[in-house]
Amino acid sequence: MMSHFLKVSVSESRAAVETSLCVSLYRNIQLNPAGFHQQQTLSVDMSAASCLLTEDQFLCSICLDVFTDPVTTPCGHNFCKTCITEHWSTNVPYQCPNCKEVFDPRPQLRVNTFISEMAAQFRQSAQQKASSSSSSSEQQVSKPGEVPCDVCTGTKLKALKSCLVCLESYCETHLEPHLTRSGLKKHQLIDPVENLEGRMCLKHDKLLELFCKTDQMCVCMLCTVSDHKTHDVVPLREEYEGKKAELEAEIQQMIQKTQLKIEEIKHSVQLSAKDADREIADGVQVFTALKESVERSQAELMDTIKEKQRKTKKQAEGFIKELEQEISELKKRSTEVEQLSRSEDHLHLLQSFMSLNTAPPTKDWTEVSVRPPSYEGTVRRAVSQLEETLSKQMKKLLAEVELKRVQQSAVDVTLDPDTAHPNLILFHDGKQVKLGYVKKNLPNNPERFDTCVNVLAKQSFSSGRFYYEVQVKRKTKWHLGVVRESINRKGSITANPQNGFWTISLRTDNRYYARAGPDIRLSLESRPEKVGVFVDYEEGLVSFYDVDAAALIYSFTGCSFTEKLYPLFCPRLNDGKNSAPLIISPVSHEQCCV
Repeated sequence: MMSHFLKVSVSESRAAVETSLCVSLYRNIQLNPAGFHQQQTLSVDMSAASCLLTEDQFLCSICLDVFTDPVTTPCGHNFCKTCITEHWSTNVPYQCPNCKEVFDPRPQLRVNTFISEMAAQFRQSAQQKASSSSSSSEQQVSKPGEVPCDVCTGTKLKALKSCLVCLESYCETHLEPHLTRSGLKKHQLIDPVENLEGRMCLKHDKLLELFCKTDQMCVCMLCTVSDHKTHDVVPLREEYEGKKAELEAEIQQMIQKTQLKIEEIKHSVQLSAKDADREIADGVQVFTALKESVERSQAELMDTIKEKQRKTKKQAEGFIKELEQEISELKKRSTEVEQLSRSEDHLHLLQSFMSLNTAPPTKDWTEVSVRPPSYEGTVRRAVSQLEETLSKQMKKLLAEVELKRVQQSAVDVTLDPDTAHPNLILFHDGKQVKLGYVKKNLPNNPERFDTCVNVLAKQSFSSGRFYYEVQVKRKTKWHLGVVRESINRKGSITANPQNGFWTISLRTDNRYYARAGPDIRLSLESRPEKVGVFVDYEEGLVSFYDVDAAALIYSFTGCSFTEKLYPLFCPRLNDGKNSAPLIISPVSHEQCCV
């Protein structure tokens, strides 16, 4: 930073006219730099102008340092070329940092030589003043990793600049001639770098100041008339600007790709959150139902135990009541006996005693007892029954949750008449098909089945998940599933995964089969009236569901899909009982609830 050197004191004794002239000239050049360069005869005392202008007028408002290669925007403000270029590379639209004016398209910026020369004069004056004021102070000694001055003898001081003409680096003191002498002021100074010899052409010992685009290498002036005579050669700065613009564009593209990836990840997180919420809701429903079953079984166990205890208590109370009645009767006889015992009439006493003996005797309670009910095994039986109930209920609940989940992948499916066997009758809505007795005269195109009474859907799927439902109510035979695009459609066909068929079927006598090659007989608890078909292409999964019972019928797993998949429908032959159509039904997401 050079700003701390730029403390210029303007003398109050300067003529007002001199000040006015310099300021007016400075503003004029800011607003019309091109016009100034056309005035070849204009001569200005630059050192005087630099003294008259304030430090802030030579500072770039972006880097807050003295202008380096100053350029002027269309709105009249000045900035370092590097600063404004980098600012516009990271800020769109192209806007002036000072007045906020927007430029479209991006303006072409050229170095304002007038302001550049004034800034150089100002920098030189400030450095001379700083050099004279700090000559007695200690300068910074070159540290490891820093570029040392090539002129210093003994202790090497830190270099401030490197000269591409002299191929040497200079400290603050030894840099002064390049800032004051007219012959050296034209040399190109850069920030200090090591190995300046590497900037020289090894063949011609000249500065590498050009770039050969043909061979993609830096060359000197003599190279352009020898080895690179017919090549596309441009100045290093031009190639630098091009490469820089290319790199900036590439970086911007990478930023955009990264931002898109961020959005993709955020979207994935949102989907994950939705899936998590759905799983939590399903889990709460399942566990609530299971909890209610446990509580219901617990209440039933308590009621069973209490009922046993109530019966035992009732039996005991009945025995106690009988015994109390016998006691009352015995007390009554005891009173009668006591009254007879007071009489002196022995005959009457004996006659009365005989009548007392003929009274009903008391019950024999020897074998009577109240035994506490046995509770052994009650809890164990209840828990065993609960386990069986929960197992069935969990299976049913999980099937319902799974069906509700796959129903989220529902798609609209319609029948394709170009694939239908000529005996098939397709309804106008494209959602129903049944077998007719009359064979229609249809073109035998490659897509059409000519022997098996099949028809495919118009829609095909080559990725993701999809689900649809088919009503099979009142049918005694049917065949459903998905097939790959390249299946054989002519002649007799064997339906199995090896031939591109993933299907199930109902045959005569309520026999259900998975056409797995060989066929697998399926044992179903109920007769499906509506079948759901679900496919996860990437997972290689095809599943069939009994929609009304919310039960899984069968799943093909580990499938390898490499082609488009089409839904297949086959109403099978009509034997008088199988006349009902197959109907593609709309999927109701509310029909399956836990």
